[in-house]
Amino acid sequence: MTQAAALRIAFAGMAALAVAMGIGRFAFTPLLPLMQGDAGLSVAAGGYLASANYLGYFVGSLLATRWHVRDDIAVLGSMLIIGIVTIAMGFTGNYPLWLVLRLIAGIANAWIAIFAFSWCLDRLAVLQQPLLNSMIFAGVGAGTMVVGALCVLFTAWALSSPQIWMALGVLALVLTAALWRTYRGGGDVPHVPVRPRGGGALWTREAVLLVFCFGVSGFGYIIPATFLPAMAKAVINDPAVFGWAWPVFGAAAMLSTLGAATLLRGFDPRRVWMACHFVMAFGVVVPVFSAGLAAIMLAALCVGGTFMVVTMLSIQEARAAAGAHVVQITAAMTAAFALGQILGPVVASLMLDAGWGFSSGLVLASVLLVVSGAMLWRGQPRAATR
Repeated sequence: MTQAAALRIAFAGMAALAVAMGIGRFAFTPLLPLMQGDAGLSVAAGGYLASANYLGYFVGSLLATRWHVRDDIAVLGSMLIIGIVTIAMGFTGNYPLWLVLRLIAGIANAWIAIFAFSWCLDRLAVLQQPLLNSMIFAGVGAGTMVVGALCVLFTAWALSSPQIWMALGVLALVLTAALWRTYRGGGDVPHVPVRPRGGGALWTREAVLLVFCFGVSGFGYIIPATFLPAMAKAVINDPAVFGWAWPVFGAAAMLSTLGAATLLRGFDPRRVWMACHFVMAFGVVVPVFSAGLAAIMLAALCVGGTFMVVTMLSIQEARAAAGAHVVQITAAMTAAFALGQILGPVVASLMLDAGWGFSSGLVLASVLLVVSGAMLWRGQPRAATR
């Protein structure tokens, strides 16, 4: 019974994160090349739409630390919102309204990320099933992969971008209905531990390092995560080919997260986080030196295969280093990550408008990732988990 309850909880978290990230955030990425053709959307305008979503994520993360809402209500309500605003994206071609809808989706996205993690991790801790934590984190990659593959399929069926937006919104609502009973029933876990608060210094050097480096990872991964299919389209203008860049990104994110929980046991988490920054930096800058589709796919593997491992390890490091301030530090890291996501597409779009192309933004992101990785090396590694 315990194992069955733990699997049900982990799957609920995985599915909620798949809706939040796969649809609420990253459905826009594979749809951007189609929206360029259907609505005449420029890449720069697409960058601002992406940043509106990331701004919503930033606002949502700040609101989550101030509003006291039950975890299950926050998750289910946010999933409903994502379904509704995603459907609405297909009903209008008004760009300012698109900005508002993407902003709302970003707020709901943040609430699912924060409250679903809270709901699931607390219950898995009670059931003493920590290895299933990686299954929850894998929801981001799974959602990205599935939505990316669906977009390729829908494009092959000659569906327009508005029709695909509506189909994905309906999918979000169906998944919400499927998960409703699990979240409202509490996952059949009778007791949830109280989260520690207060005591000791909050803004230590270690805390600042964690917040800064996680923020840099948000800036570093988001530029290819926003523009990867558009970059692939620039190489090969065939949706059946360039469309697969995004499912590859998602598959790498899912498999790396699932594998990290077992393959990286015994390694110092701080050093693994550092190594992920270096691998991500390489993946981000590869398309600068090679214009082929192989370089785009290599970038998808390197960036997709590290950004969720970084997220998982950073939360572990926050729990280990923050002590009684774990809630505050985790919220600050989430906000820094969101801020990095906001700045990434904006900076890339500004550089694109200035005639500098994608390369300048990718080089800047790569340099920042290398610098932050070096800072993690000089930080205070903690004992490896065994």
